Amino acid sequence: MLICPARSSAGPASDALPTAVLLTGRAGSAPNPNAAFYPGSDALAAPPFSGILSMRQTPLQTQPEIEKPMQDGRDARLFPAVSLEFFTLGELLVPVQRGEMVREVPGVNLSFWRVIPQVGRIWRENTDGGWSRAAFPIMLVNDTDNDAHQGLATFVYRDAEISNVAVQFVQQSAPYLLGRHFVAWTSVHADLTAGDANALDDRRTAARAELAGRLPAKPLRELAEAARAGTLEGFGGPLNRKWLVEAALVRDATLYYEDASTPYGTYPYPLEMRFGVRSVMKSIGAPLALLHLAEVYGPWVMTLKVGDYVAGLDPKWKRIRFLDAANMSTGFGGTGSFKTNPNDILDGYLDGDYDAWYTARSHLDKLVQINAHLRPYPWEPGTVVRYRDQDFYLLGAAIDGFLKSMRGPSAEIWSMLIEEVFRPIGILHAPAVRTREAPDRDGLVWFNAGFYPSLDDLAKIALLYQHRGAHAGRQLLHRELTTDLLAARDAMQKDGDSSLNRTAPESAADRAEFYKMGFHFVPYVGSKSHRRHDLPTMSGFGENEVTLYPNQMISIVMGNAAKFSPGDQIRSEQGPQTIRAVDRLSPF
Repeated sequence: MLICPARSSAGPASDALPTAVLLTGRAGSAPNPNAAFYPGSDALAAPPFSGILSMRQTPLQTQPEIEKPMQDGRDARLFPAVSLEFFTLGELLVPVQRGEMVREVPGVNLSFWRVIPQVGRIWRENTDGGWSRAAFPIMLVNDTDNDAHQGLATFVYRDAEISNVAVQFVQQSAPYLLGRHFVAWTSVHADLTAGDANALDDRRTAARAELAGRLPAKPLRELAEAARAGTLEGFGGPLNRKWLVEAALVRDATLYYEDASTPYGTYPYPLEMRFGVRSVMKSIGAPLALLHLAEVYGPWVMTLKVGDYVAGLDPKWKRIRFLDAANMSTGFGGTGSFKTNPNDILDGYLDGDYDAWYTARSHLDKLVQINAHLRPYPWEPGTVVRYRDQDFYLLGAAIDGFLKSMRGPSAEIWSMLIEEVFRPIGILHAPAVRTREAPDRDGLVWFNAGFYPSLDDLAKIALLYQHRGAHAGRQLLHRELTTDLLAARDAMQKDGDSSLNRTAPESAADRAEFYKMGFHFVPYVGSKSHRRHDLPTMSGFGENEVTLYPNQMISIVMGNAAKFSPGDQIRSEQGPQTIRAVDRLSPF
């Protein structure tokens, strides 16, 4: 249960945030040191806690001010009114709604935000006058953008009394809709009511099993200290450290993680962080769904046509295979230039009133935007790669339609993935953005973006790929197709036109990059083999990257890079530093 590594060097939480301040509900002029949200080395055992916190909608202080706080009539300057239920498991504070995107209570719905609570701690300190402390990680997320703000919350309790809840959000994903990076904080009044006492035993049993199912985790510095000096130098790069949120390495099924820095100290619960990974979702939702369905029904699933399962599209979609959409080679988009030799994969990417499509609420609203602004290209499907979020969104809708045709109208693709792929590998919670259908109902999961995973989630998904879709003796993904994917077999050259010349990665120029089923293949010449390896890489806006290596390691880099001025340097000039570090650790 070592899920919350101790950060005791800053001293007791009562020094950073006295009980008197929590009881008066004063928010302060800036966020508190993160040490206020984690027990120090001299912390004492606290009595058990259980109950429901009904947290009131509260204005957030932000620094700097949010540039575009109003989004579709909802205010990003408001902490949402939410009800969260907690119980304790030893020293752990466990939210019943852990890993869920908790929406604002009915009838309020003025805040832009939902929250994801995670597992925290309880403890006592000698100077707190009989009060005990509780703290938990909390993420601000939303249903319109794949934006995650990593935060912390704390309160004191005594019998049936609690203080106000101090909350602060001190790290985040790369901003998009709201403008620049910001930190936020406030003091929230919360009412405490009794929870479901009859459910406690079952809930504790479930939480115990869930935590035991996490990968073993250790600080990355332990791995660095055991290796030759300088072996892991540059790990996390070439991303500028200014933009690095978290970095981790998976070796021998153990997750080695870095400290997660923030302007207010190290984030004390790095393994509880959830990230807005943006287009990393393209390497997760559709590929896992297709490879699993290919295992269940057969590889012919790849050849089904998108237009047969999504109504109201241009007739060309009747010729576009699921595989073409997964390869971003639909031959549809109609924006940018028609130049394909050489090809620019991002040509016209954000054209066609992209934001109107991105923020459209419902599935029908999104189709209206696609039909209004995108058109067929003159080339055939499966020949030219053009990066289009709309392709993956429609692919997700089509796979969902196929599943319903096989299993009935109540079948749903993300639920299938959770039950048949994620749960077997130990991922019990998979919060993701969905369309907003009337009346106030969640619809289709976005397959283009929208997942909020933890490091443990990303590591387990990457390990499933590396094990060719097998886990604990069960074949969850089609083995041959998964093997072909990781080998970049039949992958498409990003700067080429396959109707003129289809080049295999092993025959390509040194710097040529390929794309297949949501994966970018990054060329690298191994120090041991002296041959080119095309490294399967999940990549998302903000410099989020998960890379799989032939030495069976996995690197995870979570960034929040967003270029606001010409002077912002996102990457150094030192090349693939993370890849080199992994190669030095175990040459391939």
